[in-house]
Amino acid sequence: MKRTIYVISGPAGVGKSTTSRELVHSLERSAYISGDDISHIPVKGREKPWLSEETLKLTWKNIASITKNLIDSDFDVVIDYVAFPKDLDYLISELKEYDVRIVYVVLMVELKTLIDRDRQRPVEIQMGQRCAVLHKEFEEAFIDKKHILETDHYTTNDLTEIVNDIKNDKRFVVKESFSCR
Repeated sequence: MKRTIYVISGPAGVGKSTTSRELVHSLERSAYISGDDISHIPVKGREKPWLSEETLKLTWKNIASITKNLIDSDFDVVIDYVAFPKDLDYLISELKEYDVRIVYVVLMVELKTLIDRDRQRPVEIQMGQRCAVLHKEFEEAFIDKKHILETDHYTTNDLTEIVNDIKNDKRFVVKESFSCR
């Protein structure tokens, strides 16, 4: 059975983790990779991924490695992380030998909504200005509009609808399959 890799992206505070967790629980055999958790594996000498290309590269290398292990063990994989097109291209190149389907979804909201959502989070995990910076970076990135899912009008009560869209809307599919190993 062909496995699916879901890359759920967007600015900090947009709902990537909430959506990703709901998605992973809706799949029959699945695994969840938090890019934030992966980036925190190195403890001493680690820099923030947005400030250090070395840390960002290591994070994506680790995400790709874990994804391969999970595919080899017959899991669908949900990756929850800030993923720009260059990051997706890297992941695709790392998975070129695998017969998998890759789905890329960039969750987006208006800046005001993003700031409001961030303020509703516990203080210790609020991202503050980082939300606005990432929002601008995503707006300026060359992301095919078909991969953007506007969620301004959604609430957590609509998660099932959002997850069903991610799972079933072919517009989010980046690659249907690669070569067989």
